Amino acid sequence: MRIGMGYDIHPLGAGRKLILGGVEIPHDKGLLGHSDADALVHAVCDALLGAMGEGDLGRHFPSSDPRYKDISSLTLLKEVAGLLARRQYRLVNIDSTIIAQAPRLGPHLSAMAKTMAEVLAVDPSCINVKVKSGEGLDAIGHEQGIAAQAACLIEGLPGK
Repeated sequence: MRIGMGYDIHPLGAGRKLILGGVEIPHDKGLLGHSDADALVHAVCDALLGAMGEGDLGRHFPSSDPRYKDISSLTLLKEVAGLLARRQYRLVNIDSTIIAQAPRLGPHLSAMAKTMAEVLAVDPSCINVKVKSGEGLDAIGHEQGIAAQAACLIEGLPGK
């Protein structure tokens, strides 16, 4: 058994779609970044990569590489899932938290879990997504950005 942790944060800005957990969320701002800036999927990828001892998202998909400009973070998650399989690990579970003041994300959490579970080829019950507000504090509380944290548990397949 191996445990991984991931964290990501992106600023909010006009002219972008808000994508979290691979789900488009209606909002007047989106997350700014080189890819689609899906902070939740990025945190999940970092947790999985960390559990495998494979560094972080930037090591595998650097923002300096034009191939990843505006790429769906679900594509990156699929690549990480492939690495997990090649390294002979199985995902046991992911627990994640989005930290956002706005918009209200509660109605979208199950869709996020389902979307990521489909990419990872696991039952949606293996993926937990929850949300906390910024309580009006700091950049997140002032609606300047959104952050996400994730923890995962993986296990080696028989023979590993």
